[in-house]
Amino acid sequence: MKKHAKDAKYLHKISHKRIDPPALSGRTGLPALIEEAFLSYNAGRLREACRLFTTRFLDEKTTVGLSLSGALSPAGLCISCLVPLVEAGFIDWIVSTGANLYHDTHFALNMDMHQARPGLNDLELRKHQVIRIYDIVFDYENLLGTDRFYRTLCRGDAFQKNLSTAEFHYLAGKYLAAREDEQGGRHRSLMAAAYRCGVPIFTSSPGDSSIGMNLAALQLEGSKLRIDPLRDVNQSAAVVWDAKRAGRSGVFILGGGSPKNFILQTEPQIQEVLGLDEAGHDYFLQVTDARPDTGGLSGATPQEAMTWGKVDPDMLPDTVTCYLDSTVFLPLLTVYALATHAPRQQRRLMDRLADLTRELEKAYGATRKNRKE
Repeated sequence: MKKHAKDAKYLHKISHKRIDPPALSGRTGLPALIEEAFLSYNAGRLREACRLFTTRFLDEKTTVGLSLSGALSPAGLCISCLVPLVEAGFIDWIVSTGANLYHDTHFALNMDMHQARPGLNDLELRKHQVIRIYDIVFDYENLLGTDRFYRTLCRGDAFQKNLSTAEFHYLAGKYLAAREDEQGGRHRSLMAAAYRCGVPIFTSSPGDSSIGMNLAALQLEGSKLRIDPLRDVNQSAAVVWDAKRAGRSGVFILGGGSPKNFILQTEPQIQEVLGLDEAGHDYFLQVTDARPDTGGLSGATPQEAMTWGKVDPDMLPDTVTCYLDSTVFLPLLTVYALATHAPRQQRRLMDRLADLTRELEKAYGATRKNRKE
């Protein structure tokens, strides 16, 4: 009996709550659905992710960084989810693939994207100049028109200088926001929303997208526009350095790949390379369909990231990994967050990016005096 009582006490200690959910009905709201029916397995991790995001991430002292990979913008997820999250002050800075930003531009230019189905005849699509992304289809002219937009825009005097990707996207976002306003429609573009809200958007591989391809063509014309990826490294590290001095840093990772590495490498840059006293990101939320046992970064766990200094070891309980499709996860999180948390004051980091970088430079200069190299 004593052993049974001891075991029951231990069970109670590790229990979140007894599994005894209410019956769902057509009147069950989404937050209640997640709280009451998403109890175990990947559904349980989704519930934990929603709670982590709305409590820790959305605390007024936490700076929220988002990494974005996978073809989310063509599927309309920037319009339905990321634009509302940015406008609510729930995302403070972003690292995205260039492809997501290129396809995001289609919506600012009012180009059509269409739902279809997988398994279409790709030879027929090619014959009719239709582009396919799994079950999304659109006219080849969308690509040509978006290419023309970027080449024409970036021939302008405002772009004839060295820019980080955040500075480039902010400047391009200014014109996309103006285009949206001219069309008199609702706000659909993530880049335009980021411009309006002062949210920096970095691209870790600026040459690896159609935007980069068009900028490369302009270089052949003699354009003076140069994208400086090393500037990105310092500016993104400066954002995190400021976040940790003023409060906490949370990283929200959709997918993996280069954007995931770039948002996480800010901490090794601060600690290992610049020699500044730091411990790692405080909050880590990852949505991925990649397995950790293949050794790839996309599936790497927060515990593994901790060994690199990317995640604060004291904050590992405040990490969640969801093995889910981002296209399923993101709409659920968006509604849950908007329904359960009031909008935050926008940090407008883009307005202070130059000052933040100078502060990081100053801190590094002081540290260098005490380092032997």
